[in-house]
Amino acid sequence: MNHRDTKTQREPIPEQVNQLAKQIVDASFAVHSQLGPGLLENVYEVCLIYELRKRRLNVAAQVELPVIYDNIRLNTGFRLDLLVEQSVVVELKAVEALIPVHKAQLLTYLKLSGYRLGLLINFNVPLIKDGIQRLVL
Repeated sequence: MNHRDTKTQREPIPEQVNQLAKQIVDASFAVHSQLGPGLLENVYEVCLIYELRKRRLNVAAQVELPVIYDNIRLNTGFRLDLLVEQSVVVELKAVEALIPVHKAQLLTYLKLSGYRLGLLINFNVPLIKDGIQRLVL
C-alpha cells in the first residue's frame, strides 16, 4: 500500500457528480419501490439501467476493468456493474447483507479505474436506504 494515498488531501467531489449520484440513488428507490427485495441481481441491473436511461443518463453496463501491472494490461475479468456518465461506478448486489468484501471490491474498482465516487447498492433489503453505501476515494 502506498502511504501517500492514505494521507493525500483530495479535491472534493464536484457538485455535478454529487447531483448525478443523487439521481442514481433516486432511480434505485424507484426500482426498489416497484420490485421490492428478493430478485436476482441481474434483474435489478436491467431495471436500473432502464430507469437511468429514462432520465437521459449515459449508462455503460459490465464495463471491463483491466489491471495494469508492470506496464502490461491484464484482462483479469473485473467488470464494473454500471458506469454512469463516465463519472460514478455503481456496484449492485442482491444479498442478505453487505459484508466488508463488497466494500473492498468497490474500493478496488475505484482505485483501478481512477474514478472517485462509487455507490454500493444492495436491493435485497426491506428499505433501500439501508442498502446504499457511498464510497469516495
